[in-house]
Amino acid sequence: MNKVLPGPVRLDKWLWAARFYKTRALAVDEIGKGRVQINGQDAKPSREVRVGDLLRLRQGPVEREVQVLALSHVRGPAPVAQTLYAETPESSAAREKAAEARRLAPEPAQTITQGRPTKQDRRRLSEWDRWSASADPD
Repeated sequence: MNKVLPGPVRLDKWLWAARFYKTRALAVDEIGKGRVQINGQDAKPSREVRVGDLLRLRQGPVEREVQVLALSHVRGPAPVAQTLYAETPESSAAREKAAEARRLAPEPAQTITQGRPTKQDRRRLSEWDRWSASADPD
């Protein structure tokens, strides 16, 4: 089903096969933006990935560090794709901590106590701005 290769595979193709990004084009964009490193160095999409390499990548707010366990150039089902890598314990702990912090963060809408200003409120504000901006020199 998922063809495992003995030799190296392009980074963009491996990230796509491991299901980190939905398309190879997205993988190339993220690599180009410097959001993917191999063994601590910025990489190009054509860089070859080998078994044992340590990859650091960002997916939106989530930063992950994974070790390459197997190579594949074919995108298969998610359970098979998850066998291609192992996330480091530090990475998974940091990801869970960030998820918990996001879950416990206050809802931005709850900080608004009065709600949106009405049309009448906006008119009062614009009237106040107009008069407060003009200062009489004494």
